[in-house]
Amino acid sequence: MTTVSRWGTNLAVEQQAQTAQNSVAVITGIGGDIGKAIAKEMLRAGHQVIAADISTRASEDAALVLDPEGGRVFPVTCDITDEHSAIEMAKIARSKGTVTVLINNAGGVREPSLQSMSVKRWKEDTDLNLNGAFICFGALAEDLKASSGCVINIASVNGLGTFGHPAYSAAKAGLIHFTRMIAVEYGQFGVRANAVAPGTVRTEAWEERAKNDPDIFKRASRPCPLGRISLTTDVANAVAFLASDKASAITGVCLPVDCGLMAGQAELAGLFSQSDDY
Repeated sequence: MTTVSRWGTNLAVEQQAQTAQNSVAVITGIGGDIGKAIAKEMLRAGHQVIAADISTRASEDAALVLDPEGGRVFPVTCDITDEHSAIEMAKIARSKGTVTVLINNAGGVREPSLQSMSVKRWKEDTDLNLNGAFICFGALAEDLKASSGCVINIASVNGLGTFGHPAYSAAKAGLIHFTRMIAVEYGQFGVRANAVAPGTVRTEAWEERAKNDPDIFKRASRPCPLGRISLTTDVANAVAFLASDKASAITGVCLPVDCGLMAGQAELAGLFSQSDDY
């Protein structure tokens, strides 16, 4: 039987605490509501946070809100579609400790339909929502291999079904498959990769829409079996779980955080089955 001295036990605990303190989570798109919600969970889990955004002001404002006393959140200006910018972000991240988590959260949407889509817009949307995640992963891949870290890509239900915004949707579908590719190829290094696919999330942008359309949340909730849309904390909690040791055997999955949207619609189930039970 192996025995551990009290000194040895304390040393192990101390080493684990030191590792936790030195752990760095890189989060892109920190200026958005979802990015900040995720950062709060990463801080709660003991990570330092690289708060990356293409907007210097957005990253600095987020860092101030998240870490008023300083020392745990580090604002970084980064254009994720530019390889040099991502490499510079990676250098800053590793200077703060051991990079163990990469959360590709940055994204955005422009044209709503194929009929309004130009080649320029298509390329911009796919660059931002797919290629940027590839570039950021490439900049930090060696760090994640060394730490047996994890990657969490923020996809969307748009990558699983058709809800408009075709270039964005195609890019998110690609992002989900890219997640699986990381999981399969980098699993040998202990790296896990998963995706989270939010449905409609109650953010400031949606609150602005609600000012002109008071029923928008009610209508957006109607197709969801839970009768509501997601909150930023719902997305952040899913990310925190996938980044934690509790998910140590989970890799290559896409977890919808959509209040049941992708599971099906009760209204249609009732119509097709001619049952009032739905």
